[in-house]
Amino acid sequence: MADTDLVTFSDVMLTPDPSRTVIRPFNIEYPGPFKVEGHPRASRVIDRVLSLTTDELHTERARVTASLDERHRDVDAMLLHRFGEVMATVQDSRTITHDQQVLIGAYLSEEYSFEAAALFNPSMVLHPEQDDAPEGGLRFILSLRGIGEGHVSSVTFRTGSWSPTQGFAVDRASPTAVPPRIEPSDRGATDGGPTRLYCGGSREVSETVLFPILPSQRQGIEDMRLVRFFDGEAHHYLGTYTAFSGSETRCEMLRGEDFKTFEMQPMRGTVAATKGMALFPRKIDGRYAMLGRQDNENIWYLTSDDILTWNGGTRIVEPKWPWEYIQMGNCGSPIEIDEGWLVLTHGVGSVRNYCIGACLLDKDDPTRLLARLTDPLIAPSPDERDGYVPNVVYSCGGIVHERTLLLPFGVADNFASFATVDVGRLVAAMA
Repeated sequence: MADTDLVTFSDVMLTPDPSRTVIRPFNIEYPGPFKVEGHPRASRVIDRVLSLTTDELHTERARVTASLDERHRDVDAMLLHRFGEVMATVQDSRTITHDQQVLIGAYLSEEYSFEAAALFNPSMVLHPEQDDAPEGGLRFILSLRGIGEGHVSSVTFRTGSWSPTQGFAVDRASPTAVPPRIEPSDRGATDGGPTRLYCGGSREVSETVLFPILPSQRQGIEDMRLVRFFDGEAHHYLGTYTAFSGSETRCEMLRGEDFKTFEMQPMRGTVAATKGMALFPRKIDGRYAMLGRQDNENIWYLTSDDILTWNGGTRIVEPKWPWEYIQMGNCGSPIEIDEGWLVLTHGVGSVRNYCIGACLLDKDDPTRLLARLTDPLIAPSPDERDGYVPNVVYSCGGIVHERTLLLPFGVADNFASFATVDVGRLVAAMA
């Protein structure tokens, strides 16, 4: 990362770990010409499992258990749940034993390494529990974008702490990861309604993983921008993210109070089919407020009476300096400080270099741009420019603690690191 005299970089890095996996459905079917109505391919697999002798069944059952027990919890329950999902799609009235059910669930499941290729684009929010915070510091929760097989993006979480004397510390991730579960009655997002996800088996935040489970997300859940939203009475954890089906993108919203149970819901309106929306942490003049980049070039300000419906908007920040000539966008939800709304930005310049910048919006009227950095706050470093996507530094959101900006950021779409910036000096450096 290109150092400026404003930024203090941390030595802490988060790198992808291919050993962290989840069990997800392995869906199989015949190609079109070979399909037979009422005889799905899964039925043939069931037939083969039921044909095993008792010894063969026990041998295969033991092999599955030995393979999965090393890094997964409640394996039988998980595979039995998968068996139930499969049987809901086939017509089969035969008596199936417990071991046969477990094995059928195993054959129609797969182990998926959700961050094997990359772990980047973090977003940071204040942890709801601060009892163990270091002196003068805080506890935080990170969301990160993990990329696994097939360039599919998922959301994973970490916890950690920061203090002026100790700097950043990220808690060791659990070796166990828990996939989301959708109950049949909660599959609402397929037709535009809410979908509830359950990760009740998670014993700590790092065990929760959100990977694509809906048609709109088939190719990825990308760049979660978490925000601790205050509704006037209490704080709620919300997140905006890009759902990518493989051909179309749309913005969706996540609600998650305990990071074990979530609700996903698509946004509506003319701006919903874009990327990179970031919610303000409170209402402004009685309305929800959002930053967007619906023209893929500028930063826009939007307001709405409905947190899920977004139309129109006002263009508020345009490319001005060479490092942002191609396009601009936000790097997370605006942060309220004494001087106004601090907005972390990204600018795209020559050879598709992504840099992180910052600007200041008026607190009462965020359409007014008060000041902005003329040079990048963080730029790709010659020593760390290589990765999944070279020449990129990017963040999905930081927080301010007692006039210190805590900024997590991704490098080269590969790994994540951290930096701090004195807010007073940052604002003074703007023009």
